[in-house]
Amino acid sequence: MTAPVRVVHFLNQFFAGIGGEEMANSPLEVREGAVGPGRALQQQFGDRATIVATVYSGDNWFTENPDAATAALQKAFAEHKPDVVIAGPAFNAGRYGLACGHVCATAGEQGIPSVTAMFPENPGVLEYDTSAYIVPTGTSPADSPGVFDSLARLALKLVSGEALGPAETEGYLARGIRRPGLREHSASRRAVDMLVARMTGNDWTTELPIRAPDAVTPADPLLQIGGANIGLVTTGGLVPKGNPDRLVRGGAKDYFKYSISDLDSLSPVDWESVHRGFYTLTVNENPNYVLPLDTVRSLERSGVIGSVHPWFYTTSGVGTAVAESRKIGAGIAAELREAGVDAALLVAT
Repeated sequence: MTAPVRVVHFLNQFFAGIGGEEMANSPLEVREGAVGPGRALQQQFGDRATIVATVYSGDNWFTENPDAATAALQKAFAEHKPDVVIAGPAFNAGRYGLACGHVCATAGEQGIPSVTAMFPENPGVLEYDTSAYIVPTGTSPADSPGVFDSLARLALKLVSGEALGPAETEGYLARGIRRPGLREHSASRRAVDMLVARMTGNDWTTELPIRAPDAVTPADPLLQIGGANIGLVTTGGLVPKGNPDRLVRGGAKDYFKYSISDLDSLSPVDWESVHRGFYTLTVNENPNYVLPLDTVRSLERSGVIGSVHPWFYTTSGVGTAVAESRKIGAGIAAELREAGVDAALLVAT
């Protein structure tokens, strides 16, 4: 009887069940067997594969200590001798996605096949799409039915040594790799068919997809800021205490503005962050970390800048789709422009 495939699974601190953002600085550790989502993955494997170990770490620790993370991963792989490594799913969590990509790249350097899963707009896709097999997911576990089945199936196929087919048939994100092959029809006929489908409103798919990040041209810098009116914007989920307008913790579709006309600083008595993507305790102890009103007022008093716009704008940046980000950004920019603001300070998390 053939021995089950040996799998090492990587998770972040949240999915490993050790805590949320308060544990984001936890160093990499290893547990025997399946943990958290690994149990669902193990169910998909049945007796064909066994998760022999789960490697996990805090999101911040991993991204801030890449060399230490690589060394710890190499040690874990050497000890547990996986036939395949699976990372995630990371869904739309950016730091987690980058960590999953790093795990797969490290496995590849050791000659170990690997696969991960994340939302196509996750920064981990942009960073590792050519070096890792990435199964697409929704923005959250609720939006991702079948992801564990896809991960298990692709992992087993990678171990078997069987050649993978094109991304659209195997269920992973395209890696920009082109291989020679035969098509049923000539290129000219396929091109005409695509053109006709597009012009008649029918579904069509290009054979040469191009994924590129948006290139945003920055505004010209201010030559003089001594008389400038400065606006304040944050994606850190900063709201009045109690969140009266119910700003969502992530995946925002709206923004809000609040008056700071009579304030020299932001007090934790009156303000809080509801953002789900970073450790908010520091901000809730001192909201000026995510909207530095105290510092900007000091610059205003000393004449370094002219004035501070009396309203600040806020949203939660984590998990927000690109299309919604464009809409939110355009709305805030239009209001600032109409109010005669010369420049804006954007504080991200």
